[in-house]
Amino acid sequence: MPTCCVGEVITIRLMSSEAERDNSETSNTKAALPLWATVMPRWVWRAVAIFWIGYLVTMSTRFMFDRLTGILLLLLISLFLALAIEPGVNRLAARGWRRGSATAIILLAVFLSTLIFVAAIASLVGGQIADILNDSPKTITKVVGFINRHFNADINPQKVIDSTQDPNGAFQRFIKSQQARAFDVSVAALGVLLQLFSVLLFTFYLVADGPRMRRSICSRLRPERQQRVLYVWELAITKTGGYLYSRALLASFSAFFHWVLFQSLGTRAPIAMALWVGLISQFLPVVGTYLAGALPILLALVDSPGKALVMLVFVMLYQQLENYLFLPRITARTMELHPALAFGAALAGGAVLGPVGAILALPAAAMAQAVLSEGGVRHEVIDVPLTRVGSDTFSMKKRRRKKGDQAAADESSADEPA
Repeated sequence: MPTCCVGEVITIRLMSSEAERDNSETSNTKAALPLWATVMPRWVWRAVAIFWIGYLVTMSTRFMFDRLTGILLLLLISLFLALAIEPGVNRLAARGWRRGSATAIILLAVFLSTLIFVAAIASLVGGQIADILNDSPKTITKVVGFINRHFNADINPQKVIDSTQDPNGAFQRFIKSQQARAFDVSVAALGVLLQLFSVLLFTFYLVADGPRMRRSICSRLRPERQQRVLYVWELAITKTGGYLYSRALLASFSAFFHWVLFQSLGTRAPIAMALWVGLISQFLPVVGTYLAGALPILLALVDSPGKALVMLVFVMLYQQLENYLFLPRITARTMELHPALAFGAALAGGAVLGPVGAILALPAAAMAQAVLSEGGVRHEVIDVPLTRVGSDTFSMKKRRRKKGDQAAADESSADEPA
């Protein structure tokens, strides 16, 4: 065999042996890797990366939201207050006032009114508690005597007095524990005051620079969108102002009638108690009526259980009078909100944001109802019994009765001889 042929055969054998060795190494490597690493598509790695990035962003957003919940709530209250006082500021501005000065005057009046109301109620409750503690034997004797007379009980007043004056008793331990919490209450009151100042500051800037802020927002929108945004903004001002107007009017009625009751019964601080009942019952939905009536009833129960019973009956009767006489007439011209929708909105707002949410939910529901009612096409409703309201049903029956009387008259006239 020639030398060139031997060299080619040796070269071919070496190349085949190297190829076999490479194939064996590749097969060993594939055998060492798990199955998912050899068959996993490329998009899986991208999906895993997107998932973890989304998870981190979600957790970061949730962390920031938890930390900023207080500030967001203050901004929401400030926006509500700004919408409420905007009509008054606009009227003063139309008369030549500067918007900053008009806003400051109205906010100062709101702050002073709130401060005077809280101070009057706090002094009344504090004075009543101090009188009870200073004259506890007399109060205990009176309450125990009432229980023994009306509930056929046999309680010894002296034993109750001795148990309350015992330094190691439960009553004295409770008093000492509450005295230790006086500092915590003071710090909490200072925190509430700072939050109130923050709300007033946010509200001032929202109202004083309202036109400039609206121009800045509308400058980035098309003309048709500008009209829609300004319409919703004006609607929010109207509904919020209507809500406050209706509640203030109902609170005035409630305060007046309860003041007459408290004055006739000789209750201490009748004006402060009447304002408490009027404001709390109207501006705290669902539970406001019961919370407002509980305080004067409890304070009257200490002096005279009979007066407390009279107050309880009056509060219940006035609530029915308000629900069926005052409330429909006033809210029909201001809020135009169905009672069931108002009740559900108050419950939903209270579940989300507590008492503040329950208060803010009513004007928000009225605004949403007004915005939704503007959209869509309305058609004439067919006249069937399921679609008739009370007045329509009454008028229909009246018309049928009139037609029946007319038909009977025609028959009687036809039966008469000519």
